Amino acid sequence: MRHQQALAIYKAGQDVVVKTLCDMDAEITSLNKTIKSQEITIAKLSKNSSNSGKRPSSDDITKPKSKKGKKRKIGGQLGHPRHERPVFPEEFINAFHDYELDRCPICNGNVIFVDAEPRIIQQVELKEVTITTQEHRSYAYWCEVCQKIHYAPFPAEVVKEGLFKARATAVVAYMSNVCHASFSTIRKFFRDIIGIKVSRGYLAKIIQKVSMALEKPYEELLDRLPLETTLNVDETGHKENGDKFWTWVFKAELYVLFRIDKSRGSNVLIDVLGKEFNGVLGCDYFSAYRKYMKNFDISIQFCIAHLIRDIKFLAGLPDTETKAYGQKLLQNVKDMFKIIHEKENLTQEQFNTALEQAKGKIISVAIGDAPSCIDENGKEEKREAQNMANRFRKHGKEYFTFITTPGIGPTNNLAEQAIRFVVIDRHVTQGTRSIKGRKANERLWTVIATCSLQGRSAFDFILKAVTSYFNGQPPPSLLPEPADTS
Repeated sequence: MRHQQALAIYKAGQDVVVKTLCDMDAEITSLNKTIKSQEITIAKLSKNSSNSGKRPSSDDITKPKSKKGKKRKIGGQLGHPRHERPVFPEEFINAFHDYELDRCPICNGNVIFVDAEPRIIQQVELKEVTITTQEHRSYAYWCEVCQKIHYAPFPAEVVKEGLFKARATAVVAYMSNVCHASFSTIRKFFRDIIGIKVSRGYLAKIIQKVSMALEKPYEELLDRLPLETTLNVDETGHKENGDKFWTWVFKAELYVLFRIDKSRGSNVLIDVLGKEFNGVLGCDYFSAYRKYMKNFDISIQFCIAHLIRDIKFLAGLPDTETKAYGQKLLQNVKDMFKIIHEKENLTQEQFNTALEQAKGKIISVAIGDAPSCIDENGKEEKREAQNMANRFRKHGKEYFTFITTPGIGPTNNLAEQAIRFVVIDRHVTQGTRSIKGRKANERLWTVIATCSLQGRSAFDFILKAVTSYFNGQPPPSLLPEPADTS
């Protein structure tokens, strides 16, 4: 507004001045609301894996411009310990080659043998792949009574095996699920390295044989899950013929189990764990877990790592009070983790007391310090801060179950780590095509993750399971044998 315009309004009288001021105030208020709304929208659009539950793969991975300065050299760094492959023991060596000197290589003078450790170079070579082939012949016989030709029956294990016997079958499953190789890649391997041509359809049949061989070991773990005292659970997306499914992971102390389901709801938890699960469930703040906890009085440990990301989002909002609230809450959570990291320097009583005090401070700040402002329409202007406060009012204690429950951690990292290789497999295979494929993935993923957890060879386990299946014998167990206390 220019000076002449303002003077004209003033001379027009009191009513015009009041109306103009009220109109301007209303417009300023409206603009301020719009600005705040846009700032919150921008903050939400700026969410990434560090301040929300978004996947790291959704982050902007644009490489930042390198800062000027001395570049680090490639390879081992000065002061870092050297890492070398341990040498093979002598009993592992198939052939030895000795090299001796008759004359000095420089001056051609005489040399004297020195009793010192020789320098060695060890080498490994692959032998040409040797395969064995067998032919089973069933001869024909004429029955004079039936007036028909009958063939001698093949052994049941031969019929089950088909073209590939146990080891070749296990190799296909290992390459497909552990090495994330596509059927095309596996076909090339068998064609170029092994010298056998197979079709994609036959490879799919092999995976189904392995799936059937792993059915009982998988069911054994599935029956064991409701009896566990602590479990970590997570879920990630899965595709089946373009439809949206979900891969659930259940991480126990001794094993990992995967379940693919159409639902992401609490009914999956009911199906797998039942309504009377008496353990503690480590998970994120997803609604399915809250519903399961509410309906069946389940003990929960919500992931504090996810909480920290949500608090970081508050600390990054433009509103001054909300930002200060988020920063204060974040600092209190960090103080609690300092106590956790200093556990070795404290007695158990001191540790528990310090954690309880930290818990009290966090809940007090989360509920008591949350800013609030109600506009003329009765709406909360600082909704994000109040949402956090309401979360703590309803479920604050569920973030600290780990203090009184041995075996459960403050975060859900165990389940998240167990599910990572499934995400890699999803990118390679683009999901499953049928119920059979879904079951095969569940069972093979369970074997791979469990064997990794226990320090066992996934290939050896698959081979034993397939061999047992072909020969009609009981399958091996994924549960470790109890230690001999005698």
